[in-house]
Amino acid sequence: MKIRIAIAGYGNLGRGVENAVSAADDCELTALFTRRDPKSITTRTGIPVYAMEDAEKMKDQIDVMILCGGSANDLPVQTPEFAKHFNVVDSFDTHARIPEHFAAVDAASRQAKKVSMISVGWDPGMFSLNRCYGQAILPNGKDYTFWGRGVSQGHSDAIRRIPGVKDAKQYTIPVESALESVRAGENPELSTREKHTRECFVVAEEGADLAAIEKAIVTMPNYFSDYDTTVHFITEEELKREHSGIPHGGMVFRCGNTGADNENRHIIEYRLQLDSNPEFTASVLTAYARAVYRLAKEGQYGCKTVLDIAPAYLHPQTPEELRKNLL
Repeated sequence: MKIRIAIAGYGNLGRGVENAVSAADDCELTALFTRRDPKSITTRTGIPVYAMEDAEKMKDQIDVMILCGGSANDLPVQTPEFAKHFNVVDSFDTHARIPEHFAAVDAASRQAKKVSMISVGWDPGMFSLNRCYGQAILPNGKDYTFWGRGVSQGHSDAIRRIPGVKDAKQYTIPVESALESVRAGENPELSTREKHTRECFVVAEEGADLAAIEKAIVTMPNYFSDYDTTVHFITEEELKREHSGIPHGGMVFRCGNTGADNENRHIIEYRLQLDSNPEFTASVLTAYARAVYRLAKEGQYGCKTVLDIAPAYLHPQTPEELRKNLL
């Protein structure tokens, strides 16, 4: 029997989940739920589309609901609500608010005796796992996380909100000298500005004050003021032609020492290079939906994170096959 998966939300991430579930032999798509008019949506796979408020009526037909809304406004409300009726997975990525989000979702899941999984993706998610492994294995050491080169959707949105900006894409770029220092085992102390730069490609409205736009970008607190930021003004055609994708990625390092006198140096590096940020995130969500299904079958309930899940729960093969093929 296949795992019956439903999707809530049909933006870039929801479309990615549709593709990822379709590629998983042990899963099947049951339904798509949307806040838009269901009749206005045509899916690639032809799965039935329903209004978001109709989801509860179908809870007996769904094993896991994958939530594909945004972390700012959607998931803090949607995940606890859906967790009252479904096993759920989300990609909540506001790091500072994960503890409060976990508490809200855990309370709903425990009351409903459902399994929920939050903050699934690559950071938080796969990068979190690698930070955990690194610290556990090399307790005497330091962590480093670099993001990019890739499109930051949140920073791009922030630029688009500036008066006079028609469209924009922003790239986060690791500073090469900082990377080289970490890889060399020098364990540098790096400020925010020393780790990453930001590059912005902006389409301005006709007649807009370009100098004012650039100043608004480079001085924007919490987004650009702590970074060396370069702003390029380009045409709408250039933006569509050269910056239409959503690539991303990054690296997690753990640099540590062992030995009686810490004489032996070790470096762990985990790297992602992604053509499509949402499609990769969707693939991680789908793997953890499998884990949620298996945990629910065991009678477990409550909220989990990637740090709580054994790797065997993610893989379609049986434990016997994994021991034979991967160990």
